[in-house]
Formats: sequence, C-alpha cells, structure tokens
Amino acid sequence: MTYIARMRDTPERIPVVIAESYDHLALRVARRIASIMAERSRALRPTVLGLATGSTPIGIYRELIRLHREEGLDWSRVVTFNLDEYYPMPPDSLHSYHRFMWENLFGQVNIHPKNVHIPRGDLPRDRVDEHCAAYERAIVDAGGIDFQILGIGQTGHIGFNEPGSSPASRTRLVVLDSITRRVAASDFFGTENVPVEAITMGVATILEAREIALLATGEHKAAIVRRAVEGEVDHEVAATYLQGHPGATIYLDPAAAADLTRVKTPWLLGELEWTPALEIQAVVWLAEETGKSVLKLDDVDYREHRLTPLLARHGSSGAINGIVFNALSAKVRGRSKLPTGKRVIVFSPHPDDDVISAGGTLRKLHQNGNQIVVAYQTSGNIAVFDHELRRYLDFMCRAADDFNLVGQQLPRFVSEVERFLAARQPGEVDSEAVLMLKRRIREVEARSALETLGIGAETARFLNLPFYQTGKVRKDPIGERDVAIIRDLLDAERPDLLLVAGDLSDPHGTHRMCYEAVTRALVTYGGRPPEIWLYRGAWQEWPIADADLLVPMSEEELRLKVSAIFKHQSQKDRAPYPGVDEREFWQRVEERNKGTAALVDRLGLPEYYAMEALVVGSARPGVAAP
Repeated sequence: MTYIARMRDTPERIPVVIAESYDHLALRVARRIASIMAERSRALRPTVLGLATGSTPIGIYRELIRLHREEGLDWSRVVTFNLDEYYPMPPDSLHSYHRFMWENLFGQVNIHPKNVHIPRGDLPRDRVDEHCAAYERAIVDAGGIDFQILGIGQTGHIGFNEPGSSPASRTRLVVLDSITRRVAASDFFGTENVPVEAITMGVATILEAREIALLATGEHKAAIVRRAVEGEVDHEVAATYLQGHPGATIYLDPAAAADLTRVKTPWLLGELEWTPALEIQAVVWLAEETGKSVLKLDDVDYREHRLTPLLARHGSSGAINGIVFNALSAKVRGRSKLPTGKRVIVFSPHPDDDVISAGGTLRKLHQNGNQIVVAYQTSGNIAVFDHELRRYLDFMCRAADDFNLVGQQLPRFVSEVERFLAARQPGEVDSEAVLMLKRRIREVEARSALETLGIGAETARFLNLPFYQTGKVRKDPIGERDVAIIRDLLDAERPDLLLVAGDLSDPHGTHRMCYEAVTRALVTYGGRPPEIWLYRGAWQEWPIADADLLVPMSEEELRLKVSAIFKHQSQKDRAPYPGVDEREFWQRVEERNKGTAALVDRLGLPEYYAMEALVVGSARPGVAAP
C-alpha cells in the first residue's frame, strides 16, 4: 500500500509519498508514466520523458519493460532525454550511462534509436558547449519534457547539479563535488578512477518538465531528503528548487523518510493516534532533548515539549515514564534471555556482514547451544582489490616451490592471471579465473572470522546467488534460481530463527536484494514459519526506540567481534565501498555498538559496554524492513 500522509502544520514544502517499499514506489511511478504514454498515444502525440540512471530508477524501468512485453505498452511515439553523463566517457564503457540505458531499458522496448537522447561524454572538449546547446534545442523541439525522473545525491544534487548550481542553469559541463565522487568510488573501483567532470541538464531545464518525480530510498538519504523537503530553498541544495514546481512529488520508502518530522517527531505537528511504539519513540526523544533519564522526566518536560496528550492518556509523567522504562528494559536480552537449543540460519549478504552487524549476538547464540548455519548469500568477490589477490598468488607460487607440489601448471596459471590484471582498465570486469580466486579469498576470510568467534568453520554455507554473478557493481534482478537456493536451504535446515540483514543503506542494493530473496523464498517454504530478526551495523544502526532486542556485549566480547572483522583482511585498510564514511567497518562498529550502550545508560537503564540492536521483522514479500 502506498500512501500520502499529510498533517496539519506540516513543515513539508512539497508533496511527499511514502510507500511500504521501493517496489511499491517503482510500480506507482511506472504506472503513471504508462498512463501518460497511453493518453498521448491516443492523441497521436509523442511522450517526452526525462530519464535518470543508477539504482533508483531500475525498478521503474523493469516494470515499464514488463508492461511493454505483457500488456503491449507502445514506445514507438516516445522521445527520451537523459539527465547526465560522465565526462570523458566512451559510450561503450561499463560506466557509461549510454550503455546503462540501453541495457536496462531501451534495448528491451520498441523505442526508435533516433528518439533517444543522452549527453555525449566522448566529444572533444571544444565541442561540448555546442553539444549542450543542441541538447537544449532538441528538448524544445520535442515539445518539452512531460515527465522527469530524478534521484537525489547525498549533496542534494539533482542530475549533477552540485552545490552552488543556479536555478537558471542549463545543460552544461560541470565539475563533480568531492562527496559525489566518493559515493561513486565503488562503481569505478576507487575514487581516483571516477571522472572529475560530467555533462548534466541544468536546474532550469529540469524545472521546465511538466511533471517531476524524485525517488529516494535507504537510510543514507534520510538527512538530505529532510533538507530538500522541509528546508529553505538553497542554492547549496539543488533539490530544494523543486519546492517551487507545481507538478513535483517526492517518493520515498520508509527508510528515506525516517528523518521527516511527520515520521521522526509527529507529535510536534498536532493530534495523532498514539500507539505503544509511538509512546516509546516520543519518550526516548524527550529524554534526549532534556538530557534526563526516562524516570526523571516530569510533567513540565512533557508540557514544554508538546507531549501533553501523553499526560492526559496516562494521568502523570510518572505513569508513562514507568511504562516506557519497563518496555525499554524488556528489550535488553543478555545471553540468559536469548534462545537455546534452536535451529538458526544467519543470512549474510556479503561474507563479512554477519560479524560486522551481529557478531556478538551470533556468538551468544552459539554459546547457548543453538544449531547455527551461517549462509553467505553472495561471494563478495568484486570487493577484493587486485593487490590483495597478488599477495595470494605470490604465496601460492612460493609455497608450491618450497614443497615441490606441482610442475609448470601453477606458474603458467599465475602468469596468465598477472597478465590479465596488468592489462585491464579500471573497472573492467574480472576474468572468470580472477572472480573465482577473489571468491575463495572471501570464503577463507569468512571461515576464519567464524572460528575467531568460537564457531566452527563448518557452519558456513556459501550460496553464491546467481543475481550477484555479473562481475559488476550493478547486479541482475532477484530471479527464481536465487529464490530456489534460499528455499532449498530452508527445506534442509527447517530453522526456528532467521537472522537477516535489515540494513537497507547498502549503496548498491545487495542487502535489499538479499532480503527480497529470503522473503520470496519464505512464501513457498513448506515448514513452520521461523521467527525473523533483522540486524544492521555495516552502514546504520537501529534506533533504540525501534529496536526489539538490545543484546549487551562486554569489553572482551566487543574486542573479539572486532578481531573477527579483522579476519576479513581484503576489506581492511581501504574500504572498497567507502561512500561518505571513510572509516573502516570495525571503527564504525565500535562507535555504533558503544554508542547504543551509552544511550541506554543515559536513559537510565543498566550500563553496558556495548550493544547490538535488532528488530523482529516481517516475512511478507515485497515489504522492506522497518
């Protein structure tokens, strides 16, 4: 179900749609585009679409392709203009938006190639200005853009209109912001390989579209979404210019909407229907605002922070304080309050997410005598740098020579791999041999990490789901083969409990897709439905108010967890997917786990050294984690 929730005195300056999941958003936007195409086709007029690239619009394009194949959606009268392209960038490059669009949309519908317009990244510099001017004329000649799709960058950019872009700007060559380049670093296997410039539609060009849909998903977009939706119009945040557009709408999943006032602090907007979860959220917020522990909040605190309705519901601050304190206390689950003697599957999207996000919980479950399987859903091989592989190759050759293990076969094989690594361009897809070697590196590291936690390496299952096996950052959709592999494991193990990654801020969607594979497999699973715990930690942590379980860790237990993370040596020192946070994963984990415990202490609960937070999740297909 997709919904628009509008409240009295909302600070939102633009219509916002919040949906249960990204799939619902993509479906809604795709159907709107299809309706525009059908209306204009009946009138024998072309539809002009402004299109975007990246992970945000992929679901829209997949639904439009399905509508074309199964319901006859006709693209013969459609004209398209893409937002941007890196510069310089040959059209056949893996990183080219030209290639992206033909692989993910144009090549699968009946659009005329002459109607496709994408900024060219392969022109000499002295021809770029002329090309940009011609791009603007082509949009005008087509009658203007009917529907424009946008994403939003972490700098608030739309297209590549970085901070400082003028509302009067047109299609032009721009210099990319350093944050934008860091976020894109994983696509290019290093910031140093990301182009410094790009060609982009200007703000004025975008705002001339008759209808605009901006989509954002994931917790990592929540802060900039709030700035764009609730903040003043600011040339430092280009997305705020959309506030003045009569046909613009922001489409969000719950994670991207998390910082909006109506979601984070809805009691500040007027009357609402209180639930136990909202009461906990409000009291935790009040405690943080006042700097008091929960049991020390008084009637004045509630009245001065617009929480008088809670006093009316419960009669006094003492009553509501006690209810919330007890609810928070019940969330704390030490080893004695965790399951024993159960069958547990821990699903780990990459071969390190288990220890990064739930290493402490996993160890306690093992200590409690639960039968544990750790299922690594993808190989994670594209996150291994070439220099790491070369270390292993050198070791293999030296060990083979020391013990006279083989003849010339190994040296020849290593030489072939070395020649490939030396000749390939940054971001070029690895050979099958290199992909397999990097896969084995991740597997060895994962087994070693489990042993560090005191868990036998034999508990590891490497599923190597097919959707991941593209050799590229962009993956295939979750297919029936992926779902079948998960279902086969469920059938074999008959688990009582699943631990599943609920961290949907993974920059390239692997966590989200792995979650989808599990939920789809559970639909046709014939066994008793298992309980599901959702963990986070690699990119974000669950807020205490949202968490259902708070699992304490001692200083020694956190040290052991960090030691297990260290076993993933190929992911240390220089994170392959740094994004904006350039710290190593162990540093992020240490800060978040200790920070969760510190907040629990400030709320007046018992003091712990560190804590992992988990949420009891949903197994319904298509529903994102809370």
